[in-house]
Amino acid sequence: MHAVILAGGKGVRLRPYTTTLPKPLMPIGDKHAILEIVLDQLAGCGFTSVTLAINHLGPLIKAFVGDGARWGLRVDYIEEDRPLSTVGPLFGLKDTLPEHFLVMNGDVLTDLDYADLLNQHALSGAGLTVAIAERTHKVEFGVLDVEQSRIIGFREKPSLRYQVSMGVYGMSRRTLAPYPAGRSFGFDELVLDLLARRDHPATYPFTGFWLDIGRPEDYDEANRSFEELRPKLLRDRAGEPV
Repeated sequence: MHAVILAGGKGVRLRPYTTTLPKPLMPIGDKHAILEIVLDQLAGCGFTSVTLAINHLGPLIKAFVGDGARWGLRVDYIEEDRPLSTVGPLFGLKDTLPEHFLVMNGDVLTDLDYADLLNQHALSGAGLTVAIAERTHKVEFGVLDVEQSRIIGFREKPSLRYQVSMGVYGMSRRTLAPYPAGRSFGFDELVLDLLARRDHPATYPFTGFWLDIGRPEDYDEANRSFEELRPKLLRDRAGEPV
């Protein structure tokens, strides 16, 4: 099983930390980098190879990860000479990727079973499967339903539930076929393009732990919660929680 980790972003929302350290190497807990946790999880799920798409402070990531041997993985790299957004780096790999593979952001902290996601994707027949989580937003105002300048409904400070992308995907090689190498392209554009072609992505609902540490408040939460979460996120070589 193969995974592509997107680790080339500048981490603008986490500045000034990310001016000297790439976001995937930001420390979580007392001694672990987020990327270290992700690679450990992938190895534990049975993945054997990983491609890291790097750009901002890429040499630091290469120096830290190396060839992946410490995790029992084969790691190679694709280095962007200019920003290609979140899907663009994959277009140059489409002739070498397996039929089905995992794609994920390099700043995701979760106990999702990556192998099960990839397996469910392969069974779905879809070109793209998006891992999704439910979020609730409390509106701090009375919400009005208005038609033709008349109020037809009222909800006092409602809670809105919605599904969000976790930044983890199952993907098939055929999904990349229409796009030329070197094109800057985001996952938002890819999803809209697939919808326009009626190639509807599948979903993988997830109710476990998930944080995108791209926001300062989520990064702080990850560090506050790490000791409690450690058994879920890290396992020793015998497969036991650490």
